Amino acid sequence: MLTEPLPTTLDVRKAAARGVSVSGALKPLELQRFRGLLASEDGDIQAHLAFSRDEEGRYLVTVDVDATVSVTCQRCLEPTTTTVQSSNTLAIVWTDEQARHLPKHLDPLILTEEPCVLRELVEDELMLSLPPYSYHEQADCNEELVGLAASEPEQEQREEKPNPFEVLAQLKPGEKH
Repeated sequence: MLTEPLPTTLDVRKAAARGVSVSGALKPLELQRFRGLLASEDGDIQAHLAFSRDEEGRYLVTVDVDATVSVTCQRCLEPTTTTVQSSNTLAIVWTDEQARHLPKHLDPLILTEEPCVLRELVEDELMLSLPPYSYHEQADCNEELVGLAASEPEQEQREEKPNPFEVLAQLKPGEKH
């Protein structure tokens, strides 16, 4: 497991021309958009980015991300740990027009400015790879639910309230009470 932090930015053209690979660690706290999807700031994120050029001279980056983060269980609403893994190759382009001309097997990474902010790239991959719903294991979640159900205070007996429509029944012609 890497403990070195991921570099902040990188000139992707130079990195791709030289075949540079960059690896590093991140914490969920460092990724504000991704952090909003989590149950806590606990977790570990490992990223590996490999820059290259293909046969047609396109700039490419292969992003591999492994993360262990805390999310909210959708059954019991308590924190649970999940693993997020992603591997994706992106073609680096600078305009929407260039992105439209990419082959179907390549997703575009549109850069509006140089250098590339690597944390944002990793954060985007994590957000796309995070499962839409997360759950505890069935047995663990049932224990949580039993604990929640047992801790609820007893509901007070509801008083019988008169039906507000009884007044209307009295106004109906033909029926006398």
